[in-house]
Amino acid sequence: MSLERPDGWEEVEGALQREFRFNDFADAVDFVNRVAEVAERANHHPEITIRWNRVTLRWLTHTAGAVTARDIELAGRTNELV
Repeated sequence: MSLERPDGWEEVEGALQREFRFNDFADAVDFVNRVAEVAERANHHPEITIRWNRVTLRWLTHTAGAVTARDIELAGRTNELV
């Protein structure tokens, strides 16, 4: 597995972060629900902020206090959900 950040992600305050934009609130919530399914299967959950048609995700491993390979993998999997 590559340890490079997936496309569109940046490291912000110790986490991988990306903002996604959608047509409306319903599309944003639908995306969050798909992310939740992936996160539950992996037992690893991002920080999620929803603002109408914008969703900001932050992946980090709290126990490590840093971004880990697992966060990078899940950020990449998140990109596939758009």
